Parts: sequence; structure tokens; C-alpha cells
Amino acid sequence: MSTTLASAPRRTFPRWFRDKGWRHLVGVATSVFAVFPLLYVLSAALNSTGTLAGSASLFSQISGDNFAKLFGNEQRPFGRWFVNTMVVGLITSAASVFLGALAAYAFSRMRFTGRRAGLLSLLLLQMFPQLLAVVAIFLLLSGIGEIIPALGLGSQLGLIMVYLGGALGVNTYLMYGFFNTVPQSLDEAAKLDGASHAQIFFGIILRLVTPILAVVGLLTFIGISSEFVIASVVLTDPNNQTLAVGLYSFVANQRTEDWGVFAAGAVLAALPVMALFLFLQRYIVSGLSAGSVKG
Repeated sequence: MSTTLASAPRRTFPRWFRDKGWRHLVGVATSVFAVFPLLYVLSAALNSTGTLAGSASLFSQISGDNFAKLFGNEQRPFGRWFVNTMVVGLITSAASVFLGALAAYAFSRMRFTGRRAGLLSLLLLQMFPQLLAVVAIFLLLSGIGEIIPALGLGSQLGLIMVYLGGALGVNTYLMYGFFNTVPQSLDEAAKLDGASHAQIFFGIILRLVTPILAVVGLLTFIGISSEFVIASVVLTDPNNQTLAVGLYSFVANQRTEDWGVFAAGAVLAALPVMALFLFLQRYIVSGLSAGSVKG
């Protein structure tokens, strides 16, 4: 045993770098590339100068003045914007996941007239972003607001409906592919026991597709939290605006722009996304583990 170990040639550094070392180098370079913008934003948030030029040196100043200004401005209620973003984001994410799962289950498990055309329509809808329909959305909500003010311009409920309409196609198509990986023999066995489609969907299918539900919910929340164009058109009242729209007001005017306060708000706006990712991570991992043996 000792003779074999002693006779084994020692791996040289060029050989190690050619086999595995270059992967570590690429990983370190990628990590630095991803972390540097985050450090720069955090440094600008802690710098009281309020300009990007003054934040060129990372963490040259550490102060909480920007966070105090962020919460002390009554004309720009950051706390209300934060709550509005949570309400709109969580409701839209939950509704998108639920509606998308219902549609994906129907396309995956049921056979009906127009099924293929519906799938092709969902695929085509993904090619056109909601940004192209801003004018149509504005006119549509203006007309609806005259009849139902709660769904018109300036209402968060109207914005949620717009988001749901745009996300349904993408989410349904993503879930449809994942639903097809669940063996239909499980459905057939449940039907033999007298289970209905609703019992199969809520009792069996949803438990097996946990990973895609968590991913879709997370991606939807991230997209809504950072969406600016449609939210700025729909939400006209400053008290109903989301973080993306409200924070832009700090840098919209060139003479009064304050990048330090904007960076402080961006740091706080990233916390809910991080918290949601950490919360859903265990469901993604557990769902993948359960899905690996579900067959």
C-alpha cells in the first residue's frame, strides 16, 4: 500500500491548472464581476455626499444619513411604497402561480378542441412584451375606470390585473412542460379510486410540481418589484406607487437628484427579494428531491 502511494507521481501545477484550476479562476472572476456592483451600490448608500462621483472609492465614508433622508421625506413616502410593492408583488405572484398551474394542468392532462391552438397562442404571446401594449393598457384602464373606478388608472388592483394578463402566457407554458414530466399513471390510479380532477390537482399534482411553482413565484415577484414602465403609467397617485416608480423620483430631476438616497432605497428594496429566495429555496430543493423518486 505504501509502495503504491510512494510511486504515484505528484501532480504538477500546470497539469492541475489544466484539469481543474482554470475552473476556480473562472469562478473567482465571475464572483467578482457579480459582487462588485452590489458593493458599489452599498457604498453609495452609506456615502452622505449623494453623488456617484463621491462614491468612487468604496466605503470611503460610512453614514446612515441617506437612510434617514429616505424615511424622513413626507412628500416621498418610502414606507408606503415598500408596502405597496409587497402587496402588489405577493398578490400577483400567488395569483399567477395559481392561474398558471390551473391552465397548465388543463393543457397537460385534458384533451379538448382548440388545445393545440391554445398552446401555440401562448407561445406566440411570449414573443411580445407588455411594453408594446402600454398605450392600449392606458386607454383600456381609462375606459374601465369610468365604469369601475377600482380597476381604472391609479388603482393597484388595475395594475395587478394588467400584470396577471401578461404573465399568464409565460407561466402557463413553463408549467406545462414540467407538468408533462409527472406520470399520468398517477392520475389514472387516482381516478380508479374515485378522485375528481380537483382532488388530483390539489392532492397529487401540486405536491409533485413544487419546484416549478416556487421558481415561477420567485421570478414573478422579482419582475414585478423591478417593473417601472407599466407601473409608472398606471399608478398616477404618489401614495399608490411602487418602489421602482417612487425611487425614480429621487433621480428624475437633474438639479435635485440624490443618488445616495436612491442607492439606500435600492438596498432596502432588494431585501424582500432575498428573503423570498431564501424562503422558497427549501421548497425548490425538497421538491427536486421528491421529484427524483416520484416515478
